[in-house]
Amino acid sequence: MKLLAATRSAGKQREIQRILSPSGFEIVFPGDVGLWETAAEAALELGESFEANARRKSEYFVSLSRMPTIADDSGLEVLALGGAPGVRSKRWAGASGTPLEVDAANNAELVRRLTGAGESRRLARCRCVLVFLPSPGAVPTVSEGDCSGRILQEPRGAAGFGYDPFFFSDELGKTFGEATDEEKDSVSHRGRALRALAISLLTACR
Repeated sequence: MKLLAATRSAGKQREIQRILSPSGFEIVFPGDVGLWETAAEAALELGESFEANARRKSEYFVSLSRMPTIADDSGLEVLALGGAPGVRSKRWAGASGTPLEVDAANNAELVRRLTGAGESRRLARCRCVLVFLPSPGAVPTVSEGDCSGRILQEPRGAAGFGYDPFFFSDELGKTFGEATDEEKDSVSHRGRALRALAISLLTACR
């Protein structure tokens, strides 16, 4: 099955390709099919939940491409911050620039907000919601994944993207920034959501 993965994030693209391709899916991204970024896309992630944002992105891209489309929305939820940054994870600090510059600003804001916080207040989880639409107007398939951990005071590792160097995974015993691709994919929120979606799609095709 050929799927359009509706993301322009290079980090997410690598993860989606790694996780779904072994199951036999052919993955393409907006740029691969001539869907260049427009100002309208900025308004797609203004919802109040991960599912709302993923649904809007999926509906937008499936209508443009007429291809089976998956869209993800994901983020970090910190207990002591009332679940923030949550759905605002990507743009939390309000920074612009390259992806690396935006990540650096978001991580600086995270560190600032948790200054002086003890271990119990640094508990966090990463969440991902995926919405699949086979065609415009179709009934969506929704899959979710999460993983628990805590936020460190200092970054560890340079792998991954986003908040990965600060997110210490309970299951791995290391940050996502220190983990190999295989280690991260095995426990990450996106890895779990993608595998759940793959099972649903493969089962439906039988």
